Amino acid sequence: MGFYGTATVGERGQIVIPAEARSDMKIVAGDKLLVVKHPTGAGLMIFKFEAAREFFEEMLGHMKGLEAQEETKG
Repeated sequence: MGFYGTATVGERGQIVIPAEARSDMKIVAGDKLLVVKHPTGAGLMIFKFEAAREFFEEMLGHMKGLEAQEETKG
């Protein structure tokens, strides 16, 4: 399901991502992670930077396709 346990915030604001999560998500030292506030404001979401970039580029492509369809209709 994707539950990996807990992480404790250290004095310097750092957290340790559980080993199983790092392994499953192929997160290695030096990877860039995108930290985003959850839409409800109830927590944080963390994404591998490249995965987030690919997702947003794909969504932008879909949006452009929809815009082109709308232009041909009108």
